[in-house]
Amino acid sequence: MQLTGLNMNYWINVTKRNQIINIEIGNRRTIMTPDGASSRPVSQVVISVMIAAGLLTIMAFVGNPQYPNDSRVKVVVSILPQAEFVEAVGGNHVNVTVMVPPGQEPHTYAPKPSQMRDLERADIYFKLGSGIEFELVWMDKFTELNRDMLVVDGSESLRLMDKDPHIWLSPRNVEAMVWNLEHGLEDIDPANASYYEENARTYLQKLDKLDKNITEALEPLTKRELLVFHPAWGYFARDYGLNQTAIEYDGKEPTTQYFARVIDFAKNNSIKVIFAGPQFSTRTAEQIADEVGGAVVLVDDLARDYLDNMQIVADKIAEGLSAHA
Repeated sequence: MQLTGLNMNYWINVTKRNQIINIEIGNRRTIMTPDGASSRPVSQVVISVMIAAGLLTIMAFVGNPQYPNDSRVKVVVSILPQAEFVEAVGGNHVNVTVMVPPGQEPHTYAPKPSQMRDLERADIYFKLGSGIEFELVWMDKFTELNRDMLVVDGSESLRLMDKDPHIWLSPRNVEAMVWNLEHGLEDIDPANASYYEENARTYLQKLDKLDKNITEALEPLTKRELLVFHPAWGYFARDYGLNQTAIEYDGKEPTTQYFARVIDFAKNNSIKVIFAGPQFSTRTAEQIADEVGGAVVLVDDLARDYLDNMQIVADKIAEGLSAHA
Protein backbone atom coordinates (compact mmCIF):
# COMPACT_ATOMS: atom_id res chain seq x y z
CA MET A 1 0.00 0.00 0.00
CA GLN A 2 1.57 3.29 -1.01
CA LEU A 3 0.77 6.98 -0.64
CA THR A 4 2.80 9.69 -2.37
CA GLY A 5 2.32 13.42 -2.14
CA LEU A 6 4.16 15.74 -4.56
CA ASN A 7 4.32 19.50 -4.27
CA MET A 8 7.03 22.01 -5.14
CA ASN A 9 9.66 19.29 -5.57
CA TYR A 10 8.99 18.01 -2.03
CA TRP A 11 7.62 14.51 -1.66
CA ILE A 12 6.57 12.10 1.06
CA ASN A 13 6.43 8.39 0.31
CA VAL A 14 4.77 5.97 2.74
CA THR A 15 5.00 2.23 2.29
CA LYS A 16 3.17 -0.25 4.53
CA ARG A 17 4.06 -3.92 4.27
CA ASN A 18 3.58 -6.69 6.82
CA GLN A 19 2.58 -4.15 9.49
CA ILE A 20 5.90 -2.33 8.98
CA ILE A 21 5.64 1.30 7.94
CA ASN A 22 8.41 2.91 5.90
CA ILE A 23 8.43 6.69 5.48
CA GLU A 24 10.62 8.42 2.91
CA ILE A 25 10.90 12.19 2.62
CA GLY A 26 12.69 13.88 -0.29
CA ASN A 27 13.34 17.43 -1.37
CA ARG A 28 15.46 18.73 -4.24
CA ARG A 29 15.43 22.08 -2.37
CA THR A 30 14.98 24.09 -5.60
CA ILE A 31 11.99 25.78 -7.21
CA MET A 32 12.18 26.40 -10.96
CA THR A 33 10.95 29.65 -12.44
CA PRO A 34 8.25 29.41 -15.14
CA ASP A 35 10.83 29.53 -17.96
CA GLY A 36 13.06 27.03 -16.16
CA ALA A 37 16.03 29.37 -16.38
CA SER A 38 16.70 29.97 -12.70
CA SER A 39 16.08 28.47 -9.28
CA ARG A 40 16.13 29.44 -5.57
CA PRO A 41 16.17 27.48 -2.23
CA VAL A 42 12.86 26.17 -0.96
CA SER A 43 11.65 28.04 2.11
CA GLN A 44 12.11 26.19 5.38
CA VAL A 45 8.64 27.38 6.34
CA VAL A 46 7.14 25.68 3.30
CA ILE A 47 9.00 22.47 4.10
CA SER A 48 7.81 22.55 7.73
CA VAL A 49 4.20 23.09 6.68
CA MET A 50 4.40 20.28 4.18
CA ILE A 51 5.97 17.89 6.68
CA ALA A 52 3.17 18.62 9.13
CA ALA A 53 0.54 18.10 6.46
CA GLY A 54 2.23 14.93 5.30
CA LEU A 55 2.38 13.49 8.80
CA LEU A 56 -1.30 14.19 9.32
CA THR A 57 -2.00 12.34 6.09
CA ILE A 58 0.19 9.47 7.24
CA MET A 59 -1.67 9.24 10.55
CA ALA A 60 -5.00 9.06 8.77
CA PHE A 61 -3.64 6.54 6.29
CA VAL A 62 -1.99 4.23 8.78
CA GLY A 63 -4.68 4.28 11.47
CA ASN A 64 -4.24 1.49 14.01
CA PRO A 65 -2.61 -1.42 12.17
CA GLN A 66 -2.97 -3.83 15.07
CA TYR A 67 -6.62 -3.14 15.81
CA PRO A 68 -8.13 -1.68 12.59
CA ASN A 69 -11.70 -1.97 13.89
CA ASP A 70 -10.78 -1.98 17.61
CA SER A 71 -13.35 -4.55 18.61
CA ARG A 72 -11.69 -4.98 21.99
CA VAL A 73 -13.76 -4.60 25.16
CA LYS A 74 -13.39 -1.01 26.32
CA VAL A 75 -12.83 -0.91 30.07
CA VAL A 76 -12.58 2.27 32.14
CA VAL A 77 -11.03 2.21 35.61
CA SER A 78 -10.61 4.82 38.32
CA ILE A 79 -6.92 4.44 39.23
CA LEU A 80 -3.68 3.18 37.71
CA PRO A 81 -3.25 -0.10 39.65
CA GLN A 82 -6.58 -1.30 38.28
CA ALA A 83 -5.17 -0.98 34.75
CA GLU A 84 -2.70 -3.77 35.49
CA PHE A 85 -5.55 -5.98 36.72
CA VAL A 86 -7.57 -5.36 33.56
CA GLU A 87 -4.64 -5.95 31.22
CA ALA A 88 -3.62 -9.10 33.11
CA VAL A 89 -7.09 -10.64 32.82
CA GLY A 90 -8.23 -9.16 29.51
CA GLY A 91 -4.95 -9.43 27.60
CA ASN A 92 -5.26 -8.42 23.95
CA HIS A 93 -9.06 -8.46 24.12
CA VAL A 94 -9.35 -5.26 26.19
CA ASN A 95 -8.57 -1.58 25.83
CA VAL A 96 -8.24 0.14 29.21
CA THR A 97 -8.68 3.83 30.06
CA VAL A 98 -7.61 5.25 33.43
CA MET A 99 -9.60 8.20 34.75
CA VAL A 100 -7.14 9.46 37.41
CA PRO A 101 -3.80 9.97 35.60
CA PRO A 102 -0.29 9.66 37.06
CA GLY A 103 0.56 12.29 39.65
CA GLN A 104 -3.08 13.05 40.44
CA GLU A 105 -5.06 12.19 43.58
CA PRO A 106 -8.31 10.17 43.39
CA HIS A 107 -9.64 12.05 46.42
CA THR A 108 -9.77 15.35 44.49
CA TYR A 109 -9.40 14.71 40.74
CA ALA A 110 -12.01 15.86 38.20
CA PRO A 111 -12.03 14.19 34.74
CA LYS A 112 -11.33 16.10 31.54
CA PRO A 113 -13.80 16.38 28.63
CA SER A 114 -11.69 13.97 26.55
CA GLN A 115 -12.02 11.36 29.30
CA MET A 116 -15.77 11.82 29.36
CA ARG A 117 -15.84 11.14 25.62
CA ASP A 118 -13.89 7.90 26.21
CA LEU A 119 -16.44 7.00 28.85
CA GLU A 120 -19.30 7.35 26.37
CA ARG A 121 -17.80 4.48 24.34
CA ALA A 122 -16.97 2.23 27.30
CA ASP A 123 -18.35 -1.29 27.67
CA ILE A 124 -17.34 -1.68 31.33
CA TYR A 125 -16.57 0.63 34.21
CA PHE A 126 -14.50 -1.34 36.74
CA LYS A 127 -14.99 0.73 39.88
CA LEU A 128 -13.31 0.28 43.24
CA GLY A 129 -16.64 0.51 45.02
CA SER A 130 -14.96 1.22 48.35
CA GLY A 131 -16.10 4.79 48.89
CA ILE A 132 -13.20 6.66 47.33
CA GLU A 133 -14.11 10.31 46.77
CA PHE A 134 -13.60 10.30 43.00
CA GLU A 135 -16.26 7.63 42.53
CA LEU A 136 -18.61 9.11 45.14
CA VAL A 137 -18.62 12.38 43.21
CA TRP A 138 -18.59 11.08 39.62
CA MET A 139 -20.09 7.59 39.30
CA ASP A 140 -23.69 8.76 38.99
CA LYS A 141 -22.63 11.17 36.25
CA PHE A 142 -20.72 8.40 34.46
CA THR A 143 -23.66 6.00 34.46
CA GLU A 144 -26.00 8.75 33.34
CA LEU A 145 -23.67 9.52 30.44
CA ASN A 146 -23.43 5.86 29.35
CA ARG A 147 -26.50 3.86 30.38
CA ASP A 148 -25.37 0.79 28.42
CA MET A 149 -22.06 0.48 30.29
CA LEU A 150 -21.72 -2.46 32.68
CA VAL A 151 -20.50 -1.35 36.11
CA VAL A 152 -18.34 -3.96 37.84
CA ASP A 153 -17.94 -3.42 41.58
CA GLY A 154 -14.40 -4.33 42.61
CA SER A 155 -15.32 -4.36 46.30
CA GLU A 156 -18.01 -7.03 46.00
CA SER A 157 -17.51 -9.78 48.65
CA LEU A 158 -14.83 -7.74 50.49
CA ARG A 159 -14.97 -6.79 54.16
CA LEU A 160 -14.56 -3.01 54.04
CA MET A 161 -12.88 -0.92 56.71
CA ASP A 162 -14.48 2.31 57.90
CA LYS A 163 -13.20 5.44 56.14
CA ASP A 164 -10.54 3.54 54.19
CA PRO A 165 -11.23 3.17 50.45
CA HIS A 166 -7.74 1.85 49.63
CA ILE A 167 -8.79 -1.76 49.10
CA TRP A 168 -6.24 -2.37 46.33
CA LEU A 169 -3.32 -2.09 48.78
CA SER A 170 -4.08 -5.58 50.04
CA PRO A 171 -3.02 -8.30 47.57
CA ARG A 172 -5.58 -10.54 49.26
CA ASN A 173 -8.31 -8.03 48.42
CA VAL A 174 -7.07 -7.84 44.84
CA GLU A 175 -7.70 -11.55 44.41
CA ALA A 176 -11.43 -10.91 44.90
CA MET A 177 -11.27 -7.79 42.73
CA VAL A 178 -9.76 -9.81 39.88
CA TRP A 179 -12.56 -12.39 40.02
CA ASN A 180 -15.17 -9.62 40.04
CA LEU A 181 -13.53 -8.19 36.92
CA GLU A 182 -13.29 -11.59 35.24
CA HIS A 183 -17.03 -12.18 35.71
CA GLY A 184 -17.77 -8.78 34.16
CA LEU A 185 -15.61 -9.49 31.12
CA GLU A 186 -17.37 -12.82 30.66
CA ASP A 187 -20.75 -11.07 30.74
CA ILE A 188 -19.71 -8.62 28.01
CA ASP A 189 -17.65 -11.03 25.93
CA PRO A 190 -18.79 -14.62 26.60
CA ALA A 191 -17.00 -15.91 23.50
CA ASN A 192 -13.67 -15.39 25.29
CA ALA A 193 -14.76 -16.55 28.75
CA SER A 194 -12.19 -19.35 28.99
CA TYR A 195 -9.43 -16.95 27.95
CA TYR A 196 -10.34 -14.51 30.73
CA GLU A 197 -10.59 -17.28 33.32
CA GLU A 198 -7.19 -18.70 32.42
CA ASN A 199 -5.59 -15.24 32.61
CA ALA A 200 -7.26 -14.53 35.94
CA ARG A 201 -5.94 -17.76 37.44
CA THR A 202 -2.43 -16.96 36.19
CA TYR A 203 -2.53 -13.49 37.76
CA LEU A 204 -3.91 -14.89 41.02
CA GLN A 205 -0.89 -17.17 41.25
CA LYS A 206 1.31 -14.08 41.03
CA LEU A 207 -0.75 -12.37 43.73
CA ASP A 208 -0.42 -15.40 45.96
CA LYS A 209 3.35 -15.37 45.52
CA LEU A 210 3.43 -11.63 46.31
CA ASP A 211 1.37 -12.20 49.46
CA LYS A 212 3.78 -14.88 50.66
CA ASN A 213 6.82 -12.70 49.91
CA ILE A 214 5.35 -9.78 51.87
CA THR A 215 4.48 -12.04 54.78
CA GLU A 216 8.03 -13.39 54.87
CA ALA A 217 9.49 -9.87 54.74
CA LEU A 218 7.33 -8.44 57.55
CA GLU A 219 6.70 -11.39 59.85
CA PRO A 220 10.09 -11.23 61.66
CA LEU A 221 9.68 -7.56 62.63
CA THR A 222 9.51 -6.80 66.34
CA LYS A 223 8.41 -3.22 65.74
CA ARG A 224 4.89 -3.09 64.25
CA GLU A 225 4.05 0.64 64.38
CA LEU A 226 3.64 2.09 60.89
CA LEU A 227 3.63 5.90 60.88
CA VAL A 228 2.31 7.29 57.58
CA PHE A 229 1.31 10.71 56.30
CA HIS A 230 -1.83 9.67 54.37
CA PRO A 231 -3.91 6.83 55.89
CA ALA A 232 -3.77 4.62 52.80
CA TRP A 233 -2.25 1.49 54.31
CA GLY A 234 -4.99 0.24 56.63
CA TYR A 235 -5.75 -2.94 54.66
CA PHE A 236 -2.07 -3.65 54.21
CA ALA A 237 -1.47 -3.18 57.95
CA ARG A 238 -4.44 -5.41 58.81
CA ASP A 239 -3.23 -8.25 56.59
CA TYR A 240 0.37 -8.20 57.80
CA GLY A 241 0.00 -7.44 61.49
CA LEU A 242 1.04 -3.78 61.52
CA ASN A 243 -0.51 -0.82 63.35
CA GLN A 244 -1.07 2.19 61.10
CA THR A 245 -0.98 5.71 62.57
CA ALA A 246 -1.62 8.61 60.17
CA ILE A 247 -0.51 12.22 60.36
CA GLU A 248 -3.27 13.40 58.03
CA TYR A 249 -6.87 12.97 59.16
CA ASP A 250 -9.96 13.24 56.93
CA GLY A 251 -7.79 14.73 54.19
CA LYS A 252 -6.58 17.59 56.36
CA GLU A 253 -3.21 18.64 57.73
CA PRO A 254 -2.84 17.98 61.47
CA THR A 255 -3.73 20.65 64.02
CA THR A 256 -1.01 21.99 66.29
CA GLN A 257 -2.24 19.78 69.12
CA TYR A 258 -2.36 16.64 66.97
CA PHE A 259 1.04 17.45 65.49
CA ALA A 260 2.51 17.49 69.01
CA ARG A 261 0.74 14.20 69.86
CA VAL A 262 2.21 12.51 66.78
CA ILE A 263 5.71 13.63 67.76
CA ASP A 264 5.22 12.25 71.27
CA PHE A 265 3.87 9.01 69.83
CA ALA A 266 6.87 8.65 67.53
CA LYS A 267 9.35 9.32 70.33
CA ASN A 268 7.63 6.95 72.77
CA ASN A 269 7.66 4.15 70.18
CA SER A 270 11.17 4.88 68.85
CA ILE A 271 9.78 5.54 65.37
CA LYS A 272 12.39 6.95 63.02
CA VAL A 273 10.76 6.48 59.61
CA ILE A 274 7.64 8.21 58.28
CA PHE A 275 6.13 6.79 55.09
CA ALA A 276 4.59 9.25 52.63
CA GLY A 277 3.17 9.09 49.12
CA PRO A 278 4.64 10.96 46.13
CA GLN A 279 1.23 12.53 45.38
CA PHE A 280 1.33 14.55 48.61
CA SER A 281 3.54 17.28 50.02
CA THR A 282 6.10 15.85 52.41
CA ARG A 283 6.58 19.10 54.32
CA THR A 284 4.68 18.07 57.46
CA ALA A 285 6.17 14.57 57.45
CA GLU A 286 9.65 16.06 57.17
CA GLN A 287 8.98 18.37 60.11
CA ILE A 288 8.01 15.44 62.30
CA ALA A 289 10.99 13.43 61.05
CA ASP A 290 13.27 16.31 62.04
CA GLU A 291 11.75 16.38 65.52
CA VAL A 292 12.38 12.69 66.10
CA GLY A 293 15.71 12.47 64.30
CA GLY A 294 14.26 10.29 61.55
CA ALA A 295 13.61 10.32 57.82
CA VAL A 296 10.77 10.32 55.30
CA VAL A 297 10.52 7.32 52.95
CA LEU A 298 8.29 7.50 49.86
CA VAL A 299 5.95 4.60 49.10
CA ASP A 300 3.60 4.82 46.12
CA ASP A 301 0.01 3.67 46.64
CA LEU A 302 -0.98 4.46 43.03
CA ALA A 303 1.74 2.91 40.88
CA ARG A 304 0.52 1.18 37.72
CA ASP A 305 2.97 -1.75 38.00
CA TYR A 306 1.12 -3.20 40.96
CA LEU A 307 3.01 -6.45 41.62
CA ASP A 308 6.47 -4.93 41.44
CA ASN A 309 5.47 -1.83 43.37
CA MET A 310 3.90 -3.72 46.27
CA GLN A 311 7.07 -5.79 46.68
CA ILE A 312 9.10 -2.57 46.73
CA VAL A 313 6.77 -1.08 49.36
CA ALA A 314 7.05 -4.17 51.55
CA ASP A 315 10.84 -4.11 51.33
CA LYS A 316 10.94 -0.42 52.25
CA ILE A 317 8.66 -0.96 55.24
CA ALA A 318 10.66 -3.97 56.40
CA GLU A 319 13.89 -1.99 56.16
CA GLY A 320 12.42 1.09 57.83
CA LEU A 321 10.90 -0.76 60.79
CA SER A 322 13.90 -2.98 61.38
CA ALA A 323 16.57 -0.26 61.08
CA HIS A 324 15.86 1.14 64.56
CA ALA A 325 14.47 -1.92 66.27
